[in-house]
Amino acid sequence: MKIFTLSDPFSIHTKRWVSALAERGIQIYLFGFGEEKSNSFDKYSNVQVYIHHVRIKSQLKNGSFEKLKYLTVIQSIKKCIKDFQPDILHAHYASSYGLLGALTGFHPFIISIWGSDIYDFPNISFFHKKIIKYNLSKADQVLSTSHIMAKEASKYTNHKMKITPFGVDIDLFKKEDCINNNDTFVVGNVKTLSSKYGIDVLIKAFKIVKDSNSDKDIRLEIIGDGPDRDKLKKLVDHLVLADCVYFRGKIENSLLPKWYNSFSVSVSVSVSDSESFGVVAVEAMACECPVVVSDADGFTEVVVDGETGFIVPKRDVQATANAIQQFINNPLLRNDFGAKGRERVIELYDWNKNVETMIGIYSKILQ
Repeated sequence: MKIFTLSDPFSIHTKRWVSALAERGIQIYLFGFGEEKSNSFDKYSNVQVYIHHVRIKSQLKNGSFEKLKYLTVIQSIKKCIKDFQPDILHAHYASSYGLLGALTGFHPFIISIWGSDIYDFPNISFFHKKIIKYNLSKADQVLSTSHIMAKEASKYTNHKMKITPFGVDIDLFKKEDCINNNDTFVVGNVKTLSSKYGIDVLIKAFKIVKDSNSDKDIRLEIIGDGPDRDKLKKLVDHLVLADCVYFRGKIENSLLPKWYNSFSVSVSVSVSDSESFGVVAVEAMACECPVVVSDADGFTEVVVDGETGFIVPKRDVQATANAIQQFINNPLLRNDFGAKGRERVIELYDWNKNVETMIGIYSKILQ
């Protein structure tokens, strides 16, 4: 089977899909945009990578036609397709790569929607909405990582969408012994340091928790980097939390299980309506770490409130603090929620099963 993939070569999602398919013997041609060479797939003899050296943006800002210059690569893509002779063309991200795929005229053509391409892009202008409708109309199959995002995408297409969750490697993300010091309560967060992910809400909630438990050793571990790093550090200083809030920077995905195992609770309180799939919650639950999440769409699908974690209203600092406090008050609750979270991940979000689902979709569309 030969799959021509249009996707961001530097995205962790692209890397995981392409690597997993390559390991199962599928031939992949990956075409994407970037400013440098990628060596992520060098070990796979069945993966070819073509990086067009220009940075493509996922949105045409302010309705501008400026980014339409990227459509000049259509002939290059068509030539690569002709040389590779794929069985399927698969575009990941409906707005940018989806448009390029639609304009090639190649079939069978699959589009995977990722999140902001459906939640944000169509709402920029009437023109952007027409682009999304056009792209999806040209697809033979539309895929979504979650049911809730498929519902959002149904505003722009009549396709019956298939769900391809972006799960986790349950052999990598699992409970490990003797990592967390039980005398220390660790609140953890793994996310890009961007305003839409509500890390400021978490820091303010942590301040309430810290002040309410002055007799306990409590700390906040923030994993990730991003544009709001300095702003968040200033907030920490303002709240006099510098001695118990740690910014660890970006951590390699393979090392994240160690961190999840060190957390007493993982907190992800995104304030965005475009949180399409709660992968960080899934990773934490796979490690039997209970979670506190906001009621953003992607989280409400993967977390069972009161069973694998607590779901709180977006931007609600006090509710976030109250949810964290419940795990401080009842350590046994952490074990119970953690075990149930692991069970849910094994049932629904086992990465190997998710990859087999994708291969099954490929096989069926070729029939």
